[in-house]
Amino acid sequence: MSAQPATPRAPAEKSVACDRCDAICCRLTVLLMPDDKVPDHYTEHTAEGLHVMARDEDGWCVAVDSKRMCCSIYEQRPAICRKFTMAGPYCRDIRRIHNDQLARGIPLTMY
Repeated sequence: MSAQPATPRAPAEKSVACDRCDAICCRLTVLLMPDDKVPDHYTEHTAEGLHVMARDEDGWCVAVDSKRMCCSIYEQRPAICRKFTMAGPYCRDIRRIHNDQLARGIPLTMY
């Protein structure tokens, strides 16, 4: 079986940087895959039975180190987090939706 070529990623926008963002990606629902090696105390099961990253009372992923604003389990982070591209199409889309909602006075929506 041959290896699949890497999927090219869109270049990052210079205006998008994690240190100048509302960190919407850290408040998304992160579905865990069977191969993910996330420590159990960072996870929970939804009412529907989905295995996800747990969130704190403010909706943040519990793995976020709030002092440094980075992932405290970076080497063990879920596959979906590994694939998330800063300033990629999905990042830009959720930032656009969030900024539009803020401009209209709509509070942060948890995804």
